[in-house]
Amino acid sequence: MDLGLRDRVYIVTGATRGLGFAAARELVADGAKVVVSGRGEKPVADAVARLGGSAGATGVVADNADLRTPERLVAAARRDFGRLDGMLISVGGPPAGTADVVGDDQWRAAFESVFLGAVRLSRAAAEELGEGGVIGFVLSGSVYEPIPGLAISNGLRPGLAGHAKDLAGRLGPRGIRVVGLVPGSIDTDRARELDALTGDPGAARARLTERIPLRRYGTPEEFGRAAAFLLSPAASYLTGLMVPVDGGARAEY
Repeated sequence: MDLGLRDRVYIVTGATRGLGFAAARELVADGAKVVVSGRGEKPVADAVARLGGSAGATGVVADNADLRTPERLVAAARRDFGRLDGMLISVGGPPAGTADVVGDDQWRAAFESVFLGAVRLSRAAAEELGEGGVIGFVLSGSVYEPIPGLAISNGLRPGLAGHAKDLAGRLGPRGIRVVGLVPGSIDTDRARELDALTGDPGAARARLTERIPLRRYGTPEEFGRAAAFLLSPAASYLTGLMVPVDGGARAEY
């Protein structure tokens, strides 16, 4: 099936590694152009090179928490590729920690990056996009239920899912879609870091795998393909939904 991605242009934040990079890679593989962002100059340059260079990708060193980031990313899309068709908002996972030990400074920093930064980015995208545009959010299983040891994610991700649903209702009449991706256990550096925090990563992985009907962690490529589909014109009648990419781990319909 042709997803209709050829020559469409997407901004993908947090795209130097992990799920953001996986999504950018699949978009480019299907013919799209991407603006990728990250907080370090070398990781951004490396990501652009891995995506095939300037023909399909351009990079911007930017932090989602920075007030100037939305404007800079939109400007890069217009300057380098002449248009903007969508945005995928991905941020690195906030620091681990339980609710009784996470301090105010950690909450404030994470709120600026994970929540308010994402809201600003989506607002900028909404101002630029026309009919057929799409805004995607990379969220977390904490949208549905708390994840032990991830108090900040448990507090912020459900609110961001609510914002996405609200935005979908507001933008729908303009023909702009809003979708969320809810990854489960995907085999990224972040997942391995969280497994290691338990003190026995092998046992942690085994416990989580047992809860997944497919009995394995997902691959970044599998997540990336799901993201590329949801951002594509092939998903033109899908909006306001949260799509679990979790191997069936979420039992509810």
